[in-house]
Amino acid sequence: MIESVAIPFGANTALYFLRDLGRIRAGQDLLIIGASGAIGSAGVQLAKHFGASVTGVCSGPNVELVRALGADRVIDYTRADFTKSGNTYDLIFDVVGATTFDRCQSSLKPNGILLQNIMELSDIVRVFWTSISSGKKIKGGVALGNMTNMGLITALAEAGTLRPVIDRSYPLERIAEAFKYVEHGHKKGNVVITVTHP
Repeated sequence: MIESVAIPFGANTALYFLRDLGRIRAGQDLLIIGASGAIGSAGVQLAKHFGASVTGVCSGPNVELVRALGADRVIDYTRADFTKSGNTYDLIFDVVGATTFDRCQSSLKPNGILLQNIMELSDIVRVFWTSISSGKKIKGGVALGNMTNMGLITALAEAGTLRPVIDRSYPLERIAEAFKYVEHGHKKGNVVITVTHP
């Protein structure tokens, strides 16, 4: 039950960004910043389903988790800066708002796209500007779920292709404690709130 509750948010958001905004295709190179969180962990698995080569960026304690989810390569951001590796990507999916278009332009292929889950006003202006002036682009938006997407997510979960990562679960009466834990920014996957019915 907890597993089924944990799947929709991260998977729906990752699916929207990768498939709908990024038009991910087999054989592409993808970098996911924040690969161990709820959206990032789903993104790694969905990208592998679509046939992409995936590099995950996370902290050292989460490297093995991201590798176990299917990432081809994992970068510990406390030890290495992906922008200085010389590698380039078709898509960079920044789940956590850790980079900017200016900072990662050199890591994008000529028609590469930076997918930003968390956007500032300057990013919104850049979305418009790059859409008309550049091969490299920045895109963002709000993921809205629909029955077609949920059908795919359900089928992948039932097949074992997509599995949720659950860090902790809290009963409803400890929801404030759960929010504090999430706000520290070091959770793995999802934090679930459980409700007991009489």
